[in-house]
This record gives sequence, structure tokens and C-alpha cells, in this order.
Amino acid sequence: MKLVIVTGMSGAGKGTAIRMLEDLGYFCVDNLPVPLITGFAELADNPNSELAKVAIGIDIRTGLSSIRETLESLKARGVAYEILYMDASDEVLIKRFKETRRAHPYAGNERVEEGITRERKELQYLKKNATYILDTSQTLTRELKAQMDSIFSKNKSFNNLFITILSFGFKYGIPSDADLVFDVRFLPNPYYIDELKPLTGNDEKVQEYVCSFAEAGVFLDKLEDLIKFLIPNYVIEGKNQLVIAIGCTGGKHRSVTLANKLYERMKTDEQYGIKIEHRDIGKDALRGK
Repeated sequence: MKLVIVTGMSGAGKGTAIRMLEDLGYFCVDNLPVPLITGFAELADNPNSELAKVAIGIDIRTGLSSIRETLESLKARGVAYEILYMDASDEVLIKRFKETRRAHPYAGNERVEEGITRERKELQYLKKNATYILDTSQTLTRELKAQMDSIFSKNKSFNNLFITILSFGFKYGIPSDADLVFDVRFLPNPYYIDELKPLTGNDEKVQEYVCSFAEAGVFLDKLEDLIKFLIPNYVIEGKNQLVIAIGCTGGKHRSVTLANKLYERMKTDEQYGIKIEHRDIGKDALRGK
């Protein structure tokens, strides 16, 4: 039997993850009281049981005071398990609770922020011992589904790291969540070529122009080499979100082109999740420029 314990911060997507596991053929039980986990796992692991894949959802509402003893008991009884921990930034969690007008289970009559702080403290042990940590702060539902499918259906290796390659325009500000920022304004600007000005880095003509300069290829080679050096070290340090921001003046031509090229180089490595975003690609058009 394969047993997955699904937990994490309220509002981070635990319920969504459980539904996705159910779609992948798991028998799912949500909000199972922690003291019942051992008995349920043994029952499911019985040779006569027809349950090959089981997922159990737990959070602070189920009571976590005995979780350490429960997990140690599972190990002692030879019941193998994995822990999927769903997380998101405090800012995103606060926004989600305000949008849905739901009460945080640990906030009571206090602010949502207070509940989130207490919940993080209660979940420290589970996060520290998690097999997989999925941060949904910037993750769309389809992207989460792809990650879940990769881990629990295709059984591919996963290092708890999700990478976002983000193009942007410096005149609109550096992305506040960027971990690494690279300036590609050293390359000639297609904006000043009438034929290319209305196009973007998603168009082949712009890509051909930008990449016709040898410096673009050298930059991509060095950047790819740097990132591949950094990734395993970030994983060792427990980082689970990495935002690589590539900027030009308006975020429309050069940055979009090089972000696309970097994404093409990195997307084949399935040890981490990856997506691409173009934050400012349409802003010049909206401003009439």
C-alpha cells in the first residue's frame, strides 16, 4: 500500500490536492483525527485490503498534539508513508481568506495574520519532515495538477522546488518576489525598429533579431550554467520557490525573448516544477505606446 499524508497551511490547497489524488486513484479520507491514523493505516495495509493507494488529510482542526508519536508508530509497525505539505506565503493566504470571507481556524476573534502565525508554529514538525512541499503562492490549478501528476502518477523525482521564469520591464518596477534579477538592456532594443516595435518576444521575428547578437547566446549559456549550479544548493537549504526575473526597458521584447529561451532550455528537467510568465508584455499597448 502507498500511504500519503496530506497536510499544510489552511488556504494553501490541501483540499484541492486531496481531490486531485482521488482523481489519481487514491482512496482519500480528509480530516481524520490523528489518533486514528495508525489503526486506519494498518487496516488499509492488510493483505486482504483492496486499498493500494491511500491519502489521509490532516490539519490543525484534527489535532496535532500526538502527530510525532503517530508517525513514529507507523515507522515502528513497518507502514511506509509520504508527507505532502501544502504551503503559501502569508500575504497570499491572507488574500485568499479575505476573498472567500472564511474564518481562519486558528484566528478566533483575532486577525487572520495571528491565526496564520500560530498555525505555522504548530505545523513546523510536519513541514520539517515532509517528503514533498508544494508552494501554491503563484501556482495555477492546472500547474498544481501537473505537479501532482508528476509526483504521484508518473513517480518522477521531485526536489520540492518550483521555478518561475519571469520577464518584466524596469520602467514598471522590479518584481517584489524576485530572487534573482538579470538586466538584458545591454542588447540592442527591437523597439526602435519599426517592423519589430509592435511585436513581442513571443514573435519569431523579434526572437531572431535578439538572438542574432552573439552576446545573447553567451548570456543564456552563462545564466543557464549559474542556475544549474544554484538549484541543488537551494534545494539543500530547503528553498521551495525560486523566481528568476529577466528585465529590459519595457518588458516586451528582449526580456520576453530571453525568458522564453531560458524556459526552453530548462523545462525538460523534471526534478523541479517550472513555469514562465511575462508580467509586462502588454502594458505598452495599454498605455498607447
